[in-house]
Amino acid sequence: MKYIFIIILFVHGFIHLFGFAKAFGLAQMNQINSEISKLQGAFWFITFVLFSFAGEALFSNNTKWYQIAFLAVFVSVILIVTTWQDTKYGIIPNCIILLIAILSSFSHDFNTEIEKEISKIVNPTEKTVIRKAELASLPYPVSKWLLRTGVLERSAISVVRLKQTAKMKLSKEQKHWYNANAEQYFTIEQPAFIWRVDLSMNPLIKVAGRDKFNNGKGEMLIKLFSAFNVVNEKGKKIDESTMQRYLAEIVWFPSAALNPYIKWQGIDSLSAKATMTYNGTSATGIFYFNKEGDFVKFKCFRYKDNTSDAKKYEWIVDVVKYAEFEGVRVPARTELSWILETGVWTWMILEVSEIHYNFDKQIAKL
Repeated sequence: MKYIFIIILFVHGFIHLFGFAKAFGLAQMNQINSEISKLQGAFWFITFVLFSFAGEALFSNNTKWYQIAFLAVFVSVILIVTTWQDTKYGIIPNCIILLIAILSSFSHDFNTEIEKEISKIVNPTEKTVIRKAELASLPYPVSKWLLRTGVLERSAISVVRLKQTAKMKLSKEQKHWYNANAEQYFTIEQPAFIWRVDLSMNPLIKVAGRDKFNNGKGEMLIKLFSAFNVVNEKGKKIDESTMQRYLAEIVWFPSAALNPYIKWQGIDSLSAKATMTYNGTSATGIFYFNKEGDFVKFKCFRYKDNTSDAKKYEWIVDVVKYAEFEGVRVPARTELSWILETGVWTWMILEVSEIHYNFDKQIAKL
């Protein structure tokens, strides 16, 4: 879809050369009967250049391409009005380009706000090396898991950034999967995360979301076309729910299990209960491991909604595949499910493609 639109930008820009050629007598332009002065012809050429620059900027993933497109459309519309009878149909591609440029500006503004939030939480701290003695107080399956991940004798993880691809179902009745791309940032000493996701419901409808957990408080924001709020939720239920998510996701940065805000209680040789408490919010979940020491499942009872009568349902994360990132063995593909009265709803299949630990704040962008 993006490349089709780039072609539209270039083709529409090229058509403006007709007015330039007419003004300077470079070719017979029977399509345009109106007289065009050389000054007007110069503006027809400038408009061609502007649309070309906009197309090149979009092709190069310049997020501010829309600014050039706005200017190109503005000049193009003025030129069309002055030769209306011959060029009036040119208003149609201008309207299409203007609409997409407006939506792109919304997306840029939304992402700029998220980047500001990321900058506030991403503060790498001094890192100490994890020693085996630190595992002594942990339940057996948790200490075995940490040994298995490879974090021992390495610097403790203080900040994390990762990329994900996902397949999502927004309701239990949905038959097909929506594709999504996401990136996520974590801090560990002061637990926080920001998750940014772009979801394609179809080639025309795009949804952008941002989940946030910071200072023990959670937020959930979903926007249609990055502009119109679909979901904007806060409150105690969201606080607890996002903390449970953070707790489940420490398996991507295992040394976080040693932080004092997480208390462990052994259940048996293959499972342990974790309770996380921070800034007035508390959440619990159970971690399950296999005989080799790999984490294989997380389970908790989590609020599914944020309404006054919202109920907790069993929420499960199942590990499908493992991978190693920067020497740390972590789950690479997981399946997330709700256990509802109507049955199991597997609503997300999540795959991690990149993880970076303890990166420099100046290169925080992926």
